[in-house]
Amino acid sequence: MANLGVITDGISREFERALAVMNEFGLTQAELQYLWDKEVGDLSDAQMDKAQRLVAAHEVEVSCISRHVFGGLALGDLSLTAPAYLEHLAGLNRCIDMAQALDCPLVRIMSFKKEMILFGSQGAEEWNVATGAWEKARELIAGAAQIAEERDITIVVETGNNAITNSAYLARKMVDEVGSDRLKAMWDPANALYSTEAAFPDGYNSLRGGCLGHIHLKDVVVEIAKATISCRQLGTGEMAPYLDDMATALKADGYAGAISLESVYRPLGGTFEDGFRASVGALKALFA
Repeated sequence: MANLGVITDGISREFERALAVMNEFGLTQAELQYLWDKEVGDLSDAQMDKAQRLVAAHEVEVSCISRHVFGGLALGDLSLTAPAYLEHLAGLNRCIDMAQALDCPLVRIMSFKKEMILFGSQGAEEWNVATGAWEKARELIAGAAQIAEERDITIVVETGNNAITNSAYLARKMVDEVGSDRLKAMWDPANALYSTEAAFPDGYNSLRGGCLGHIHLKDVVVEIAKATISCRQLGTGEMAPYLDDMATALKADGYAGAISLESVYRPLGGTFEDGFRASVGALKALFA
């Protein structure tokens, strides 16, 4: 049975407020991304102490520490010794410190800046493919996985709409090729809509068999040709046709990880907390 939660800054960056609203709706899994004025991995000692006290006081669990490690980094001249890469690894290590202090099992990573065409044949490999991009991303993610192995924690690579692993298919391919039991997929099926991947059965089936580590849920309308995306109340956008089947399959397969509502919907004239309140009922009705 899945454990339901939210990325807390989707309610409020004031951590106290976010946790109070979680308690109001009976959500138990707090995914941490931004707290107060800082991204996770950058909190002061005093803020970390306060976060620990608040988590205990509100009786929630921390499901994932979600810094944008590798997010937006162009592969370009990156290497295992490049300063930008090492800076992101330092951020990863700080997030692992935070995860271990909060008894959290997962830390999120991203997969660098998106390249549109990674593979091709019959001439495309010469004219269209970003030659070597996939192989370099795999090498650099393997470096992060090695740290996860050494520090006894699991990292999850997200299906980001602006990332190398922009679909469940590619996330599975990356996890399989890196070959570490400390690397799994963080599935955001709404992000993968921007790669035209149907969440079910295509996306879900790609991640079956132990690859799925964590799930983000939100709803959107995408217009790829117009480079446009608009957020929607959960169950009213392009994710709507897939949600029932996803919920049924997750229950049948015994998925016991966390599902985080990614509360990025903001109604006109409203707040992100308003958007959370509009969507949390569908999350609970479908996936509880």
